[in-house]
Amino acid sequence: MSKPIIVSGVQPTGNLHLGNYLGAVKNWVDLQNSGKYQMYVFIADLHSLTGNMPADQRRRQVIETAAELLAAGIDPKKTTLFVQSQIKEHAELGWIFSCITPIAELERMTQYKDKSQQQEKNMNAGLFTYPVLQAADILLYHGNLVPVGQDQIQHVELTRDIARWFNNRYSAYSADKNKYFPETKHLLTDVPKVMSLLEPEKKMSKSLGAGHVIELADEPDAIKQKLKKAVTETSGGGNAPGVQNLMLLLQKFSTSKTYQKFVTTEKDGSIRYGDLKLATGKAIGEYFTDFRKRRAKLLSNPNQLKKILTSGAKKAESVAKKTMVEVRERVGI
Repeated sequence: MSKPIIVSGVQPTGNLHLGNYLGAVKNWVDLQNSGKYQMYVFIADLHSLTGNMPADQRRRQVIETAAELLAAGIDPKKTTLFVQSQIKEHAELGWIFSCITPIAELERMTQYKDKSQQQEKNMNAGLFTYPVLQAADILLYHGNLVPVGQDQIQHVELTRDIARWFNNRYSAYSADKNKYFPETKHLLTDVPKVMSLLEPEKKMSKSLGAGHVIELADEPDAIKQKLKKAVTETSGGGNAPGVQNLMLLLQKFSTSKTYQKFVTTEKDGSIRYGDLKLATGKAIGEYFTDFRKRRAKLLSNPNQLKKILTSGAKKAESVAKKTMVEVRERVGI
């Protein structure tokens, strides 16, 4: 039997941060190394066009994102790693899916409302329809599973609906009357949301500003300075969102002994938040030491990075082309 297919992607809108790592990338590496799945991971540069990034910056960021994914453990021998725009079939299938997706379903998408608020001066149609392209990204490779956080479940549900709508409408027009696209399921990550350092009621995001995030490539001194400004106990003691966020980061990147020490001091009221910040910063800085070295080495050889992405694109394209031949037959074009 063939392995279940996992498809996921990341936008090249800035360096990877701790939220990206714990919410997605670390999970991809673990799933990849389990040997249980056929993995596709792509750099979603078409999705990034909905934002305000200049073209030259986008080109640089695609290369940097590739270097960071590889440095974090994505192995091109085990995972098909490629750039979305190099496979034209993504856009073609996205258009076909747009023609079967009711507008009312897109109006329900909560992330559209969030993204709209973040860029009120650039309200474009892509922001509205990107969940349809996201469905095409997944179903082009007949993805069975998509690793997501809680806030992305709605998009996987739409992908499943789109597969069902396509199957119901077009199966009768093919010699093969079976359902063509799988009804994709979400695969929840086991990490709660990583929150902003400065506004811990909000999810960590590059769009909030540099001080809100810790990037995987940040040097230890930069991490220390960011954590100095992190919000901790405004109210609620150890239940304050800022404290819980730092404790989560300490748990994920430090030793069990260090983490348990702060759990104990938090419970007995003797915790010093300055010490918590220092311990968390030290743990994060040390955890990503090898990542920073691998990243620098990869970025020093951009031609090698491009070869890896080209090789991944060839593998992805062979699957995408086959899918689109069969889709075109079904829809009559």
